[in-house]
Amino acid sequence: MNKREVGSKYENIAVSYLQEQGYTILEQNYRNRIGEIDIIAKQNDIVVFVEVKYRKTASFGYLEEAVSFSKQKIIRKVAEFFLAGEQLSLDTECRFDVIAILGEEINHIENAF
Repeated sequence: MNKREVGSKYENIAVSYLQEQGYTILEQNYRNRIGEIDIIAKQNDIVVFVEVKYRKTASFGYLEEAVSFSKQKIIRKVAEFFLAGEQLSLDTECRFDVIAILGEEINHIENAF
């Protein structure tokens, strides 16, 4: 599998995980001219923007560290465009999560940034 196929596989695993936890998936691989958000979901009345990270092993460090400050800024900006496009207020309750998949273990970090 190439890198994109691997990414899609683990994003789909994250989608299934979120659905099992009661989330409604609004978008997957939402893109605009600024960047991309892997998953946009809804939990109750909260819009949740999710970055998915996968590694086979932790030999290159913790996955949570892979979401740099610059990546966080991009995700926030893309989220603003999503809210505007859906005609949702910027006051809409939102959260930024990371789903870190290490091997077969899923770690869902709510309010990651």
